[in-house]
Amino acid sequence: MKIELAESAGFCFGVKRAVDSVYRLAEEAEGDVYTLGPIIHNEQVVHDLAEKGVHVIKTADEIADPDRATLVIRSHGVSRDVISKLEEKGISYKDATCPFVKKIHDTVSLYSQKGYQVIIIGSESHPEVQGILGWTDGKGTVIETSEEAEGFSMTNSAQKICIVAQTTFNYKKFQDLVEIIEKKGYDIYVVNTICNATSDRQKEAEKLAARSEAMIVIGGKDSSNSRKLYEICKNQCANTFFIQTVDDLSSISLSSFTSLAITAGASTPNNIIQEVLRACQI
Repeated sequence: MKIELAESAGFCFGVKRAVDSVYRLAEEAEGDVYTLGPIIHNEQVVHDLAEKGVHVIKTADEIADPDRATLVIRSHGVSRDVISKLEEKGISYKDATCPFVKKIHDTVSLYSQKGYQVIIIGSESHPEVQGILGWTDGKGTVIETSEEAEGFSMTNSAQKICIVAQTTFNYKKFQDLVEIIEKKGYDIYVVNTICNATSDRQKEAEKLAARSEAMIVIGGKDSSNSRKLYEICKNQCANTFFIQTVDDLSSISLSSFTSLAITAGASTPNNIIQEVLRACQI
């Protein structure tokens, strides 16, 4: 069986930067180390960090001893209010927000201050989008589906709109939703904030899936970008399988396929990718 591994599979720059920061603090910090939510959507990495003493919390109020704590803000970023609360409490923190996400914060903050209505194309339940909303001064709206785009309207039709995207959103879908909103005749400023790594990963995965009999997408079950990769590949290759670790391969029969391609989400460690690759080669 011919096996191809996507060159873009695995950690993106922002995720690697955040994960490295936590591992470094786990070794060097004198007090307790916390992450505001799991540092990435990968159970294996989160479990490994927990064994090294890193605590996952939902809010800063859960920190037992603020004077001896270091909090890491994950690559998804947080709202302006969260940053303000940390500073008010005097909690030491390491901001590992992905630079691409931070750029979105700056963009929506600037344009909301200018009076623009901000539309975020993405999933409202995703922590990155929730963080972006927190920089819009209450002027943000999240749109994820064509139905939501069709139903969008503003009482003040003269108000300008700034449109941004969740960094891991499907690029084609982003274009489609922007086109729907544009047809409404509003004065729109569009900023394509889907990061290059995401766009490249999606395009490569789509090409691999189109020329392969089977496709494997590796990612955490809660990983938004991994799920989007699966959807893209499934559209091109009916035999697309979503797995978290090499153990999940036991329920998949690959022996009948002559070609297989493998890709992985931005929060999938290289050691897991290599384990899956070796298992498929046996």
